[in-house]
Amino acid sequence: MSEAVVAGDAALQDRADALDAADPLADVRDRFVLDDTVYLDGNSLGALSTAVLPRLSDVVTRQWGELRIRSWEESGWWTAPERIGDRIAPLVGAAPGQVVVGDSTSVNVFKALVAAVRMAPADRTEILVDAATFPTDGYIAASAARLTGHTVRAVDAAEIADAAGDRTAVALVNHVDYRTGRLHDLSAVTAALHAAGALAVWDLCHSAGALPVALDADGVDLAVGCTYKYLNGGPGAPAYLYVRRELQPRFDSPLPGWNSHADPFGMAPEYAPADGVPRGRVGTPEILSLLALDAALDVWDGVAVADVRAKSLALTDFFLDCVAALVPYGRAEPITPADHAERGSQVSLRCAGAAEVMRELTARGIVGDYRRPDVLRFGFTPLYTRYADALRAARVLADVLAGGRGTTVAARPTAVPQETDPLDVPEGTT
Repeated sequence: MSEAVVAGDAALQDRADALDAADPLADVRDRFVLDDTVYLDGNSLGALSTAVLPRLSDVVTRQWGELRIRSWEESGWWTAPERIGDRIAPLVGAAPGQVVVGDSTSVNVFKALVAAVRMAPADRTEILVDAATFPTDGYIAASAARLTGHTVRAVDAAEIADAAGDRTAVALVNHVDYRTGRLHDLSAVTAALHAAGALAVWDLCHSAGALPVALDADGVDLAVGCTYKYLNGGPGAPAYLYVRRELQPRFDSPLPGWNSHADPFGMAPEYAPADGVPRGRVGTPEILSLLALDAALDVWDGVAVADVRAKSLALTDFFLDCVAALVPYGRAEPITPADHAERGSQVSLRCAGAAEVMRELTARGIVGDYRRPDVLRFGFTPLYTRYADALRAARVLADVLAGGRGTTVAARPTAVPQETDPLDVPEGTT
């Protein structure tokens, strides 16, 4: 290692130490179960909160084991989907009564998209989708189109605002691109869709819990998101559905289950939807995973999303600086935007041999993930990731690549190739 590189590394260490010492969220890390691993995969599965195990122990041994059926009323099981939805609401900029928790992200995308199509005028027969969307969103949009007699048109997320026209019923857009970490302008795109007479459905899987979202202020119609990434709800944790209050009387779910009936225990043969956001429910709530999520949300007590966003940007800035200073030139090229206004909370690097490189990183205690064919993803969760972690990750990446893992990147990319095959890391959704 040259003297210049050694000096640069020492300067980065000093910078990491200073940033960690001044971090207003440093104490929040103690609310998680962590070890010596540098965990940079919170954009796939968040870390375990220390509050979850005690809460689940009570749910299993007392609420289920002792109270049994009485817990639907006495332990608040029945109202958990709305109650926990109201806990998520401030994290996505929503007033109470507009978020319900339950089902998977995929199911909620289907509910939101079909309901939006049903709200649109009959002559609006087009569904716009982000061309780089996570595959499931595209599959569901295609299915919704077949079911409703609509057509799907895929366009670049940056062009959706201009693409909407008098035939557009709804657009399904990802707030943050799952491969590149690019953040799209939710406010401007929603306004443009409304100006074109179309509705907006947003996928918040890679933004909620990592950066500010203002669903009410920006006039979003419907939104969905998972809870096992930056909300740390646990593997397979239920997703959530946001329905803007003004649209709730018109929300016609394509999955009208007994739990969303106006009188669920009346067992009537004809369906009558409940008032408000409960009409977004379908079947019996997933109580164990719901209450694990409820406990996980305790980590947000006293935490401001603005502080989370500030640290997220500082962390990703610092990691990018570390990569630039330490990683051999040409071995890894950032494809995540440098502009803060266009960056989520992950850094994606184009790196040939990404699968092999990530396996070696994981073996050395740096856990991220990759996407075919050549994208390394590092998700930064500000609630528990330290600047020292970012520096250590860059150091190990530099060592792995200097040792011959991966090959030189031929050219700076302008886009990430789309996948056409299954994902390489099990995540449930994205």
